[in-house]
Amino acid sequence: MLDVVAKMASVLRRKRPVTSFFLDLPKNSPFASESFLRKPSQNPHPLTPSTSYLNNNRVQFIRPFSTKSTAKFPEYQMPSVSWGVIQGRKEKLVSRVIICDYLKGIGIIPEELEDLELPSTVEVMRERVEFLQKLGLTIDDINEYPLMLGCSVRKNIIPVLGYLEKIGIQRPKLGEFVKNYPQCLHASVVVELVPVIKFLRGLDVEKQDIGYVLMKYPELLGFKLEGTMSTSVAYLVSIGVHPRDIGPMVTQYPYVLGMRVGTMIKPLVDYLVSLGLQKKILARMFEKRAYLLGYDLEDTVKPNVECLISFGIRQEAIASVIAQYPQILGLPLKAKLSSQQYFFNLKLKVDPDGFARVIEKMPQIVSLNQHVIMKPVEFLLGRAVPAEDVAKMIVKFPQLVALQVGLMKNSYYFFKSEMGRPLKELVEFPEYFTYSLESRIKPRFQRLQSKGISCSLAWFLNCSDQRFEERLHGHYIEAESAGPSFFMGGKLELPGNEIVSEEEDESDDEILYRRTVSL
Repeated sequence: MLDVVAKMASVLRRKRPVTSFFLDLPKNSPFASESFLRKPSQNPHPLTPSTSYLNNNRVQFIRPFSTKSTAKFPEYQMPSVSWGVIQGRKEKLVSRVIICDYLKGIGIIPEELEDLELPSTVEVMRERVEFLQKLGLTIDDINEYPLMLGCSVRKNIIPVLGYLEKIGIQRPKLGEFVKNYPQCLHASVVVELVPVIKFLRGLDVEKQDIGYVLMKYPELLGFKLEGTMSTSVAYLVSIGVHPRDIGPMVTQYPYVLGMRVGTMIKPLVDYLVSLGLQKKILARMFEKRAYLLGYDLEDTVKPNVECLISFGIRQEAIASVIAQYPQILGLPLKAKLSSQQYFFNLKLKVDPDGFARVIEKMPQIVSLNQHVIMKPVEFLLGRAVPAEDVAKMIVKFPQLVALQVGLMKNSYYFFKSEMGRPLKELVEFPEYFTYSLESRIKPRFQRLQSKGISCSLAWFLNCSDQRFEERLHGHYIEAESAGPSFFMGGKLELPGNEIVSEEEDESDDEILYRRTVSL
């Protein structure tokens, strides 16, 4: 036995094949028996696995398990074809060439897929392409983002699309969504998509609006919660936007969540504040029209403000113009102002300086159709009002050009037939046409007749019901005064009354905004 061990050691030192050691053994050695040297495939009686042991000069070895040995464990089955098969380097190269040839044959350019792990068979790749085509994507769409071919249909595409449909994106629009944001196919539903949806719901975006928001701005699914989205929301709240209004703002204009505070939102806010707008006013503007935040400061907002000044709008009136008509910041303003100024000068006999005063009082006129403007003007001209007087009425009260002619007719006929007043009073007080004939003009005029009081139109119309009663019971007719006026940066001042108290600052700002924007 010692001779056998020594000879084995010498074989290992000379790096001889181990089989040569057994061939050189004496014939009477138990290790040189025919049963020991026979290959496993030649053994007609397979050995049962057991621990090797030495018994009566016989050695029994463990034989490798066959695939049949796992038949009683159904969970260990061979993978399906969609998982691919285990390949060597050579087989992978061959498969890649075959798959690339297939993609080229259907018009897909595979250059961007060089660093991408492709499936092991053409069948799997064909399944992915056909699935994407069933969604509505074309070959051109796939060529726009060929990396989508690296997504497994079962592991990536189906779970993502199923979740998108669950949160409100209609099935017929899933193809459009994937076309606009194909990167979503790489996302993990649990790790990446679900937290974004929870964040949107936390901002008070209604559940039924989630799909609408994502269709407008699908890139939201790729944002990190602790990044741009959180900081933009925090800054808007800091300038006075109510937290409960963030949800409607996001629904209306979801792009606000992708705007950087330092480079987009804050510079715009600071510039508007420098023009005289208070942050509280800006907050109300953004709550109602969140798209204002998308106006480019350097390319759109500043040039439009400079354009207003060039057309004669006074610097101190710029803030009031913006508060009344915030959309003016994003219009192609130079072209619109040029066209309207020419029209006012030619048709309405309003000079450029008068046109500037009109814009200060009613900036919406820059977007008002000229055909609409001419209807009230033609009505007044048809009632023998001189063109010069019509121009004065428009400069004094620009809202006149936006009134309905039918209502103007009724008020005019009552003015001439029932009140019997001279036309000059209408020229001096064009606001007459804005008051309701049935609820204000007729009742108050009848009260005046019953008391035998003779006064101007402004005296009995331009006041509240309580003030009108006080005037009726007064012992004298007080002097007429102008209506309420507001200067941006200050408080609301009512002529003849004290300045509004400090405690009512916030409510006054809100009232101002509603009044100026409701036009």
